[in-house]
Amino acid sequence: MSAMDLRVGNKYRIGRKIGSGSFGEVYIGTNIISGEEIAIKLESVKARHPQLEYEARVYKSLAGGVGIPFVRWYGTEGDYNCMVYDLLGPSLEDLFNFCNRKFSMKTCLLLMDQLLSRIEYIHAKSFIHRDVKPDNFIMGIGKRGNQVNVIDFGLAKKYRDPKTHFHIPYRENKNLTGTARYASINTHLGVEQARRDDMESLGYVVLYFLRGSLPWQGLKAASKKQKYDRIMEKKMTTPTETLCRGLPNEFAIYLNYTRSLRFDDKPDYSYLRKIFRDLFVREGYQYDYVFDWTVYKYQKNAEAVANAAGGKAKDGVADGSPAVRVSRTRNPIPRTGRETRETGRDRT
Repeated sequence: MSAMDLRVGNKYRIGRKIGSGSFGEVYIGTNIISGEEIAIKLESVKARHPQLEYEARVYKSLAGGVGIPFVRWYGTEGDYNCMVYDLLGPSLEDLFNFCNRKFSMKTCLLLMDQLLSRIEYIHAKSFIHRDVKPDNFIMGIGKRGNQVNVIDFGLAKKYRDPKTHFHIPYRENKNLTGTARYASINTHLGVEQARRDDMESLGYVVLYFLRGSLPWQGLKAASKKQKYDRIMEKKMTTPTETLCRGLPNEFAIYLNYTRSLRFDDKPDYSYLRKIFRDLFVREGYQYDYVFDWTVYKYQKNAEAVANAAGGKAKDGVADGSPAVRVSRTRNPIPRTGRETRETGRDRT
């Protein structure tokens, strides 16, 4: 955008770029009337497969739910489709990296409690997300800093008629939509996605956090299709017991349950929340919203202050820890990973 075009919707000024994804770029913005900071997502009107308008419509359908960013404005300015929405904090992938790529059991259970509720809400509104992954779960800022938000609904799809609740038909030979690393086995097999697939993907996300990685990461192949096939084969041949080795039984129970659901089954969200809440209590944890990054950031800041007091700060910077970077991270959309979405066009 040129200097003349740095305003959208008459009252939002575009600032610096803070993120980019498969389908657009995100900038920090300011409401010139109130001074409030917001996020602005831009997509070229010449995009081969424009989808920002669709995503904005999904956000409007989900409006009012806890952990669903509010869209302030959508429209076209010059050569760009623009969506103005809530500014959020770092993604769970950002925080996972900040915490040396391992989350504690307590942090995972605190997150799982919220994530199950977010997915349940999206499903209650007749949508499935179809790209459940750490990059698409974003912590809030300020007073909502402990709240997990769900973003990036460009691949979301209605799985039923909102009025009649008539479920979409079972189909096969579908392209892989979403992110291969976290995709359900049925998605790999080309089966139409439904609620069960979001739930299975969420299981892989929490295992990724607990284990530090998944067995099908880093597989090499000559083509994308061959890579997806190798990931599928590894997923299908890795026993649940192996995947959940060293973890409480609840994680194997969760994965086996989600994999056993039939195409049009409604998951028992309350049952799944309860098994993890019971585990949380059994482990003696406090529901105090003290996540790993809260502790880690405090420790790093304390070290930095101690170093500064001891005259060890370099170049006048007392805190060179990742805590500074995380506190400044405001990345409302995912960065494209190695195993990224296959298509954003398949909503049929």
